Amino acid sequence: MKISMTGWVRTLSLPFRPIQGRDLALHAAAVTFYAGIAVVPIALLATWITGLIAGPDRVRRLTGRTIAALPDQIGAPHALAALIDAGLHLTPLFALASLLPATLYGEGLRRAFVSLQRKEPGGEPLVGWRGRLLWLPLMAAAPALLLAMFLALPSTSGLWLRGGWYAVLAVVLSFLAAWLVLTPVVIWVYRYVAPGRPRWLSTVLVGSFTAANLSGFLHGFVLFCSLPIDLGAPFGGFDAIGGTVAVGLWLYLFHVIVLAGYAATRSASAFQTRRELSAR
Repeated sequence: MKISMTGWVRTLSLPFRPIQGRDLALHAAAVTFYAGIAVVPIALLATWITGLIAGPDRVRRLTGRTIAALPDQIGAPHALAALIDAGLHLTPLFALASLLPATLYGEGLRRAFVSLQRKEPGGEPLVGWRGRLLWLPLMAAAPALLLAMFLALPSTSGLWLRGGWYAVLAVVLSFLAAWLVLTPVVIWVYRYVAPGRPRWLSTVLVGSFTAANLSGFLHGFVLFCSLPIDLGAPFGGFDAIGGTVAVGLWLYLFHVIVLAGYAATRSASAFQTRRELSAR
């Protein structure tokens, strides 16, 4: 049976039907704005709590080799080292102050999800506070997820520094580690931070697939950082501005993937429901 090109396009677009006619780029940009405010406080809090659990010296030892292995073209090793050091030296008062901007990410995600799902004018009541509160369990789980990643970093970074096929193995192992850490995060976001409570099977399958894409995307960003690109050229030679814009652009594309995965989750959940009803 032959299928026309139009038929193929329609078939491939079925998982993304919930966002058809929606400005996905604008929603991803809005979430990126919230993330730009929240990403540093989230990292500081996660590092601080991880340091309280595992000890500051162990955190520095686990992350030291990874920092050394990162490309230095846009100052990534220095920025990560400074961020980890600041997180380990965070005081309880500053940690409490960081909690408010850290939960903004949950608000941004919830607002985007509700806006993409809404068919009529009018918003969800207390949408911002719902997103913030539903983001808190992930903040509580962040130390365990971060520690799991930290435990994998010395092995993967050591293989990367050896070069050759060891570097290829390091990328594969690093991808798998990031995938395993991101999977429960994405599943929680699609199941609870997003409205509507999609079906579990659909959420787990699409959430895991989205997490794999995000893991590969993050590794692509590391590769991008290693390229000899003059990021300051479009900005009059200001490398710091060029680096900030580059990070913002990659963060924006990151959220395009997250929102597209949410649309696919809703489509899969609706299909699962229809199939169960038709089987009765």
